[in-house]
Amino acid sequence: MRGPTPLHHHAAENLRFIRDTMARAADFTAVPGWGGVLMGVTALLTASVSGPPSDRPVWLRLWLADAVVAVAIGVVAIAWKARRSGVPLQGAATRRFALAFAPPIVAGAVLSAVLVRSGLTVRLPGCWLLLYGAAVTSAGAFSVRPVPAMGVCFMILGALALALPIEWGHVLLAAGFGGLQIGFGIVIARRYGG
Repeated sequence: MRGPTPLHHHAAENLRFIRDTMARAADFTAVPGWGGVLMGVTALLTASVSGPPSDRPVWLRLWLADAVVAVAIGVVAIAWKARRSGVPLQGAATRRFALAFAPPIVAGAVLSAVLVRSGLTVRLPGCWLLLYGAAVTSAGAFSVRPVPAMGVCFMILGALALALPIEWGHVLLAAGFGGLQIGFGIVIARRYGG
């Protein structure tokens, strides 16, 4: 017959449980406010140069180049904010955020290829806004409060881009990837440390 478990074993188990619970409940707070502002500025520039959506290859190349620049800005800004605030990027919150963000982005990439191959490049603004919004909304469930709200706004713009005449595409891309990124970026930067 074994004796009672020593008190320090119970305390260690309780501390481990509390630590694990807190790690699972933690928000991903490294969403970059100032990085979002900078990404928004590049989108406004791209919208002004590209003009309305068209089947011209240059239109697609401009927006794909902007997407590459935006991803680079986002990655650097997340790493900078995480390092500055002491948030580990290899934690559970980061993993949940990334796992929620990735599927709609992958779906957007697949649908983009299908639309381009089908001669429907002019429909890309609605696809991009809607699926980026879905990614931000999903991942935002594991982040600070303004993030999912921004995602919903992107989804609304995406639905509008699909409903309105094609000529509005670059205006709605500018409003979303430019205006929303800048506006919400400023809010996130001021309220959530950069």
